[in-house]
Amino acid sequence: MTTDLKYLAYTAILTAALWIPYIISQVTTNGFLTAANYIDPTPRPVPLWGKRADRAYLNAVECFAPFAALVIIAHLAGKANATTAFWRCVSSGYDWRMPWSIC
Repeated sequence: MTTDLKYLAYTAILTAALWIPYIISQVTTNGFLTAANYIDPTPRPVPLWGKRADRAYLNAVECFAPFAALVIIAHLAGKANATTAFWRCVSSGYDWRMPWSIC
């Protein structure tokens, strides 16, 4: 398995798990869903960290498909090398303003 495919698998696992903090914030703030919650669809209040967790999850879902497509295309074309690994770091959320973030 190439480095690119390994990090694609890691990204898929992270994306699949990112909904959990948002659900935890919902449950700790508002309790479990009841039948009335399904009738009245008004959003229930959540703390700021819960809103941030929801935005992070939505961002990961939106970015995963193009990232996966590029990694798979590079792998099938046989062009996966150190350069594609570098751009994987850039595209998977490396923030140049935060040098402590890792790829």
